[in-house]
Amino acid sequence: MLKIFSWNVNGIRAVLRKGALQNFILEYQPDILCLQETKAKQGQAEIDLPEYEEVWNSAERAGYSGTAIFTKIKPISTQNFKINVKDKFGDLGTEGRVLVAEFKDFYLVNVYTPNSKPDLSRLKLRYESWDPKFLNLLKELELKKPVITCGDFNAAHQNIDLARPDYNHHNAGFTDEEREGISNIINAGFIDSFRFLNPNSERYTWWSHWGNARANNVGWRIDYFFISSTLRKKLVGAEIYESIFGSDHCPISVELNLKEE
Repeated sequence: MLKIFSWNVNGIRAVLRKGALQNFILEYQPDILCLQETKAKQGQAEIDLPEYEEVWNSAERAGYSGTAIFTKIKPISTQNFKINVKDKFGDLGTEGRVLVAEFKDFYLVNVYTPNSKPDLSRLKLRYESWDPKFLNLLKELELKKPVITCGDFNAAHQNIDLARPDYNHHNAGFTDEEREGISNIINAGFIDSFRFLNPNSERYTWWSHWGNARANNVGWRIDYFFISSTLRKKLVGAEIYESIFGSDHCPISVELNLKEE
């Protein structure tokens, strides 16, 4: 069995100082771990994980964004992929948001999707540029071998994916445009692994810092594993780890049986 985890750590140095990342890895022993919002460059965080190979895609701007992959399985190749979209906030291609690793049986795409901002100032950019370009990347990779993509997609897809859908319908993370971006991934044949195995489960992966949201479980499911439809029969499990603290997000995982039939 192959078990891949994903976690937006909201600053890898902070989560290391808390001991949360080390304890998590020690307990769950992921084969591959994808991190988002690392907010650091390789070497800025002291990580003693000799059994893992590290791959980083850090933002040019210090202390911002970034992705990383820690893997026990040596990848065939890796690519710090750039989706070059610019706005008044900067160039998304310089923010370390997409990291691609090729393995024997699949491509793994780790993504930290840009937030649309509370005033929705990045919504148009995301809807018209980022989401279509990211989906095109998945489709192009899938022409070669199956794709697993994971990370923080900064959008809840359906009403079941957040605690207060009516209140948030026009807010960042639950606009029609952002939801359409998720629908387009699914309509292209990719499977939302957690929802596929748990069609009626109301569980979340992110909670606001305000109003004791996490203690009251007023959350959002905005972190996902999407897998190619050709991997559907190999999908064994998909889980959310609400009990793991250290970030405003919690880890998620997918488990696949990739043994040849």
